[in-house]
Amino acid sequence: MEGTLSFRSCSQAQLPFQPTSFPPQLPKKFQFFKSKHLNSAQCYHRLVVAKALGTGDNEHFGDFPATPNKIFMEEAIGAEYGEGFETFRPNGLLKVDVDFLNDRLQEGFLRRIRYAMKPDEAYGLIFSWDNVVADSRALKLDAWKQLASEEGLEIPEDASVQRLLLYAAADHVLHKVLPRENNEDDRDRLKMRLSQLYYDNLLKISEPIDGLKEWLDALSTARIPCAVVSSLDRRNMVETLERMGLMKYFRAIVTEEDGMESIAHRFLSAAVKLDRKPSKCVVFEDDPRGITAAHNCTMMAVALIGAHPAYDLGQADLAVGSFSELSVINLRRLFAHKGSNFMDLEKKIAEKAPRRRKLTIDTIF
Repeated sequence: MEGTLSFRSCSQAQLPFQPTSFPPQLPKKFQFFKSKHLNSAQCYHRLVVAKALGTGDNEHFGDFPATPNKIFMEEAIGAEYGEGFETFRPNGLLKVDVDFLNDRLQEGFLRRIRYAMKPDEAYGLIFSWDNVVADSRALKLDAWKQLASEEGLEIPEDASVQRLLLYAAADHVLHKVLPRENNEDDRDRLKMRLSQLYYDNLLKISEPIDGLKEWLDALSTARIPCAVVSSLDRRNMVETLERMGLMKYFRAIVTEEDGMESIAHRFLSAAVKLDRKPSKCVVFEDDPRGITAAHNCTMMAVALIGAHPAYDLGQADLAVGSFSELSVINLRRLFAHKGSNFMDLEKKIAEKAPRRRKLTIDTIF
């Protein structure tokens, strides 16, 4: 990109997991603790389980710190006023917001010529992981049901209860749906077991949402770059995509390691990695909150009807029952009434007023 700020990163490159040695003078919170009774696979499994908790930074799971994760939490929408996230540059802190990215990620001269001949390549497609790429709704429900069965409890078959299980925080569900006399340590144990059940079920996923692979094949033929966003950790995300056979379709991946604090921030991070300005991106979501986040980022939103009924997804630019209803021409129609420079600053051309006639003696008589 000529003369603009570049945030390009290689999302598919995985760094090898190598043992890291730290000098002894580092503070304790930056040092790794040794485990004498666990092999490497067991250590990694415990670390993955710890990442699914919604605990504070000072709490630990075994020898590993439990980092906050948003799997069993209701995330903030974000970018309500176009605000973005902060990133570090060599010359200091840089605030990246929606207007900043729409301005800096403008296409250069050569790209404009290419996109004029192949307009589909100018778009960037962002897929949400939950219920768009994989059926995470079933994963959460199965994890809660297995936990209730192990504890000798029963989950009511009620629509409001099911919604709590899917979208409420783990602490709230344990208090409202699975009430029992337990202390803080017991609640932490239940949350730990819940996250372990979730990741155990995640390892069994091998098929994506119906019609997704065929849709990604069509996008790959049209050379439209795609990204997937999730609150999962990168290693589990990559392994699951490889089992599904979808890894080759995604140019960028946004995961927990990217440190995004809201849904909108993840969408903006995906746009940066795709090297597409937000106003040229299309988000595929199934949640009204995700659709709102996409619009806050000046992105288009395509809703997948399923987890939410169609009347809850009315704010989407397009709602479909499955990916089989989509074609590449639908993407062009989303931007058809916007023009080639949608959301760009435009100069208003003032029409010249007709020249006024001067009154003279000849015009009067």
